[in-house]
Amino acid sequence: MNGIQATVATVATASSVNDAQRARVMFCLLVAPLVAFALSAHTQAILQDPDCWWQVKVGLDLLANRTFPVVDSYSHTFAGHPWIAKEWLGQVLLALAYTASGWNGVAVLIISIIALTGALLSWYLSTWLRPTAAVGLALFAAALISPIYTARPHIFTLPIIVIWTAMLFRAARNEQGPPLWLLALLVLWANLHATFTIGFVIAAFAGLDVLVRSRLSNPVLLGKWVAFGLLCPVVSLINPYGIKAILATFTVAYGNEAVPLIIEWKPFDASDQRFQELGILLFVFALLVSKLRIGCAKALFIVFALHIYLTHLRFMYLFFLLVPIVLAAEIAEQYPALSLARWVSDRRDGLERFFAERFYRICGVAGVLLVITTAMLTSAYPVAPSQKTSAKDALAFVESHHLSGNVLNSYNFGGSLIFHGIKTFIDGRTDQLFLNGFMKTDAETGRSGGKPVLVAQLEKHAIDWALLTPDDSRIPFFDELGWKRAYADDYAVIYTRDR
Repeated sequence: MNGIQATVATVATASSVNDAQRARVMFCLLVAPLVAFALSAHTQAILQDPDCWWQVKVGLDLLANRTFPVVDSYSHTFAGHPWIAKEWLGQVLLALAYTASGWNGVAVLIISIIALTGALLSWYLSTWLRPTAAVGLALFAAALISPIYTARPHIFTLPIIVIWTAMLFRAARNEQGPPLWLLALLVLWANLHATFTIGFVIAAFAGLDVLVRSRLSNPVLLGKWVAFGLLCPVVSLINPYGIKAILATFTVAYGNEAVPLIIEWKPFDASDQRFQELGILLFVFALLVSKLRIGCAKALFIVFALHIYLTHLRFMYLFFLLVPIVLAAEIAEQYPALSLARWVSDRRDGLERFFAERFYRICGVAGVLLVITTAMLTSAYPVAPSQKTSAKDALAFVESHHLSGNVLNSYNFGGSLIFHGIKTFIDGRTDQLFLNGFMKTDAETGRSGGKPVLVAQLEKHAIDWALLTPDDSRIPFFDELGWKRAYADDYAVIYTRDR
């Protein structure tokens, strides 16, 4: 009798654990549609970055020409100068989405990747934390990094960096060697976006965590981590440009004159990032109140992530996405009420049982809804970038009036000009081009007393017409110089030489 009771108890326990795991999967899967639904209401905002235009155009040209560029062919000011499409795979993915369904296709692709990132983040957090806490943290983090949600290749790296960080710090905690399959993920990362070198840094912090935990007692394990660290830059060379792709990532980090002039590269400003400031303050408050104990390696990683975010706004995701992953194990260990283990052992509440018992049906319904939502986003509600970056009507005027010759353009119109086959004066490829004083000089042309500098630039680059935003500070200079205002609307102004 006792054996039967024990068997029943074992079966009941196994059933409870299975229900818990199903509920956990459902909670994490629900993050994706929630994020996608929230972003679908702001689809237009995803396409507002002026670089969206040229990223898609480069991808289209790569597909058409089947060659990887090594010199600039999109500007007239730096034509022939060395330039590589180091984010070629991300650009091709954007181009494929655009070819399939225009800007709607691009928006759906970006939203899908962001939704996947949210689901992955919640899944890795729920490895240690109860699913409700993991989902809440994931949704909060997804909201905090919303300013970087644009149709550009860096979005494709978000799922990769979540997986990379979670797996490396998990291996470090378990005092195991780093999973070698992550090197394949790094190769993918290296062809998607230049931030792959940050992967080297994350691996170094995880390796330091292993060193602190093992205290040199396991030289074989340390050897595996050293070998992994050495292999990271080696496998990163598996891209069309080899070492050039790695070297290009340091152009921005060290002495790029464009950095102070571009918003996403500027330091953190609490007056413009109030929601993100709240996130930082809540994190600091929680650390102080909880007195959470973490190792020095993880503490240094948090300091690094916060430093690089405060230095450059675009890296906010390093802090808000990765710090929860790094701290999840310590939180679960020191606060068992928040742990997955405690949650699994608890009785399932009504909502959790509902998810567990209807697991497959809910997955099926969610799949159908996803297909319907995708179809609606790609056809029923057409979207396109705003004229703030496209200058659609102004470029229609350019075409109808056969304006030709070299253009001087406002920075925000550079991407659209590239997309429409017009060579730019300046555009968003400032990580490799428009350097050696060019951007500083361009900025000077719009300052008080900058008219002589503007005149010199007009002559030096044989400018025949100008496409400017209405708030461009150089507009009064063009009026004073006697240039003809050929076109103007709420988004763009066109000047031509009055010959």
